[in-house]
Amino acid sequence: MKTMGFAKKIILGLIMTFGLTLGVQANVGGMAWDKAPNATNDMAALQNGAKLFVNYCLNCHSAAFMRYNRLQDIGLTQAQIRDNLLVTNGKIGETMKAAIDPHQAKAWFGANPPDLSVIARSRAGAGGSGADYLYTYMRTFYRDTDKPTGWNNLVFPNVAMPHVLWELQGERRPVYEEITEHGHAVHVFKGWEQLKPGTMTPLQYDQAVGDLVSYLQWMGEPAQNTRVRVGVWVLLFLGVFTFFAWRLNAAYWKDIK
Repeated sequence: MKTMGFAKKIILGLIMTFGLTLGVQANVGGMAWDKAPNATNDMAALQNGAKLFVNYCLNCHSAAFMRYNRLQDIGLTQAQIRDNLLVTNGKIGETMKAAIDPHQAKAWFGANPPDLSVIARSRAGAGGSGADYLYTYMRTFYRDTDKPTGWNNLVFPNVAMPHVLWELQGERRPVYEEITEHGHAVHVFKGWEQLKPGTMTPLQYDQAVGDLVSYLQWMGEPAQNTRVRVGVWVLLFLGVFTFFAWRLNAAYWKDIK
């Protein structure tokens, strides 16, 4: 009887888990994420991304786990970092701190802007990697005069963050097509209408956002490329070592029956 009761508990637990999984999958919706370029090995892209990050993101967001001098890993010299990326009188060994006062940020946006040190790692989900999310997010802002900031976002509806790159991208609005599914009218996203041009073409803007996201991805783990390279050599060593261990074992036991 105890065994039957235990089995029933296991079956009930599996049914609940399966039901919760279906519920989560049913709630996964919204706009599909585009694939990010993933240019963490491209020094020019990372340098451009670092410049965009300092000029447009660091005003409100901090990167408390990243020091300016770590940017030497992407090919920048201390002089270049000091002259082009240090926006205050801080030292090159200091962490990247936001220029905005946290209390003012909370009053203006309703919440203190999050730290971006590991944002590309923390935003991964069912739609793709964290880099995919950020790449899509930064390219789906649109004008919405009903919002306090004047902007909205398809990936993050009712977002409190304004479109900081709007001068580069310009002003756009989403275009929808109404179709009928199962007797109900459904609005399907079809594309964008450019209201005002930006300083960049759509292709140039996508490339700039790709550089920024690649930098955020690199910043989340600056040693990731080294880790991958070392991992490949370790696996090769283990493969060769396994072969010699196998042959040595066969030589030891060949005369033993």
